[in-house]
Amino acid sequence: MRVALSNGKAYTARVMRVKPRFKDVATVRSGLKKENYLADDGIAGVVYLADRLGKPVLIEGPAGTGKTQLAKSVAEMTGARLIRLQCYEGLDESKALYEWNYKKQLLRIQADKTSDSWSEVHDDIFSEEFLLTRPLLEAITSEEPVVLLIDEVDRVEVETEALLLEILSDYQVSIPELGTITAKQIPLVFLTSNNTRELSEALKRRCLYLHVDYPDLEREKEIVLNKVPDISENLADQIARIVRSIRQLDLKKAPSVSETLDWARTLMLLGIETIDEKEAKETLHILLKYQTDIAKAAKELSVTK
Repeated sequence: MRVALSNGKAYTARVMRVKPRFKDVATVRSGLKKENYLADDGIAGVVYLADRLGKPVLIEGPAGTGKTQLAKSVAEMTGARLIRLQCYEGLDESKALYEWNYKKQLLRIQADKTSDSWSEVHDDIFSEEFLLTRPLLEAITSEEPVVLLIDEVDRVEVETEALLLEILSDYQVSIPELGTITAKQIPLVFLTSNNTRELSEALKRRCLYLHVDYPDLEREKEIVLNKVPDISENLADQIARIVRSIRQLDLKKAPSVSETLDWARTLMLLGIETIDEKEAKETLHILLKYQTDIAKAAKELSVTK
């Protein structure tokens, strides 16, 4: 495909489809487990389909349930380079896509001030030499395998969300001064959302959907055993059961999986092998980050010895 550029030149664009990264769903699940990410068949299945269909994955769910870590683990498992765009309120094109190196352009204009042809100067300063790539453009222009993580996409405004649509549907970026730049290879793309606002239908339509919730009792116990060295199965079981009971309370912020692991490491450092009610209450601040939640959990907490 040949694309006409605004400066009269032409750019040959061709998306290079890489060969499938995964043989089947079981391969994804076992590969993630080797990277210490314990995925169920639902999670592994969506990752497998994202690779085969060449589509981004939108991952929604509570904070701290492993959404970001999934993208990191997929990058580690495949040996791909991880490129991360951390979203925030006020994020714009110059931080997400690209911007021109204005200082360098000005120096070039001053150096060429004797030139009689503005068009020649214009074509010179609006070339790739003066382009500063940001995460989105960097991901699609990379010649090596890439995992693109667009983290907490729900934090950006609706207008900024529109910047993503061209990349997520066609894996290309339109730059007025250069034309359309199309991906050299299709990256694996993961978008995460904590549901702080509703995302647009246009964005959702371009993605496969995955909801990652808090793990069930057995899976959380397995995560603790896998992530906390030398912890006993009995202590891991107690931790998983207590955290599960606390999450059932009406809290301002339920404990995340990462906070469960912090609590497990804390108990190990304190030399606690069996949790009693006193020890649980004294360490609640590791699990909960609001005093009202701590007070509520302390009041309702009962530990089965």
